[in-house]
Amino acid sequence: MNRRELLKLFSQALIAIPLFDMSMISSCGRGKTSSTPASPGSSYTGTDDQLLDDIERASFQFFWNQAGSGTGLVKDRANATRSDSYTAASIASTGFGLTALCIGDQRGYGAAADIKARVLTTLRYVANQLTNVHGFYYHFIDWQSGARMFNSEVSSIDTALFLCGVLTCRQYYASDSEIVNLATQIYNRVDWPWMLNGGSTLSMGWTPESGFLAARWDTYCELMMIYLLGIGSPSNPLAPATWKAWSRPTVTYQGYTYISGAPTLFTHQFSHAWFDFRNKRDDYTNYFQNSVLATQAHKAFCISLQPQFSDYTDALWGITASDSVNGYVAWGGPPKTGPIDGSVVPCAAGGSVAFLPQDCLQVLRTIRTTYGAKAWGRYSFVDAFNPLTNWYNADVIGIDLGIAMLMAENYRSGFVWQTFMKNPEVQNAMTLAGFTNTSSSKTLPSK
Repeated sequence: MNRRELLKLFSQALIAIPLFDMSMISSCGRGKTSSTPASPGSSYTGTDDQLLDDIERASFQFFWNQAGSGTGLVKDRANATRSDSYTAASIASTGFGLTALCIGDQRGYGAAADIKARVLTTLRYVANQLTNVHGFYYHFIDWQSGARMFNSEVSSIDTALFLCGVLTCRQYYASDSEIVNLATQIYNRVDWPWMLNGGSTLSMGWTPESGFLAARWDTYCELMMIYLLGIGSPSNPLAPATWKAWSRPTVTYQGYTYISGAPTLFTHQFSHAWFDFRNKRDDYTNYFQNSVLATQAHKAFCISLQPQFSDYTDALWGITASDSVNGYVAWGGPPKTGPIDGSVVPCAAGGSVAFLPQDCLQVLRTIRTTYGAKAWGRYSFVDAFNPLTNWYNADVIGIDLGIAMLMAENYRSGFVWQTFMKNPEVQNAMTLAGFTNTSSSKTLPSK
């Protein structure tokens, strides 16, 4: 059962089971993690922009160093401080990685020729060699051979995350005909109606052993990217009506009312890394403002736990699906979900910095200043840590580094939004889904 299936269970059973202990469940093939010994921290005196640049620059090194030499497939995770023997890549991490390469070229984090060559290596391998099923890819694959790992599913959401990276590269390198052609080939061969499996909403995936997964993308979460990519497809499109086929339940917490189908914060982040929902709304809401409200509610929720966990303060909060001392867990709130133990997950604030800049920057600065080398490694922040127990995760996870990196860049410059949204298929999808521009929405200031 992958973490999306677990979140599906949450959305169906939160009222009946407000605290579901997942501490012993390994999600997405990830097992129990080890910890690194604590070491003295050092203060951080850089500006907010320098802090975000440090995060992006260090995260870029993960996507650069932890990719297969002949495939470009990016590891799912890596050790935060030293070499490791992990061999599992994820197609989602590779999508974040392709976008990270564009950011890295734009920011000068590496040699332009080398970065472009890596983009070509990845696109050539995926287009011509990596196994696909109706254009969809296995969730976990070996980073060097591309072989399926952990009996993972052909994943609709992870393929969508990958495609967002592909289309970012296509637009960023629009003058390179090979990149454009490879990216178009990869996107156009996805058979979106096949993943409906006869229903009105998309299946979460398929396996050769059991066929389609029973769980569907039928309730608000990070799913928006899947439907928009499918609706915009010029070759095998989804009907625009699929945009209205999934439900949008509302949550009210401490005065904040917003659409939410799962209590984990990443569900309000991932689609926003590429799709620019600012100054736009459909028949239901402005999804950017919805994520602002979700982030505010999550901060309030964490602070409400202070009687149990004294580390949660106005300057230190944030829980989302991540590693824990007992393995990978999908935890968060509101409502309280999972074995919350006082741990802090840096990408909770990092991935929401575009929604609630000053609040999230305060958290990131607190982590960097107070915990220093204990929570910061060669690839930016460790995936999670617990100040109350002195536990610091040994690893970083690609999709968590990725969401923090992309949203940091969107806050700083809007680069990913501006690049990705130039794709005509994306623009068409937004129109077909019923989005209209509105001047009443908050416009994110650029730095």
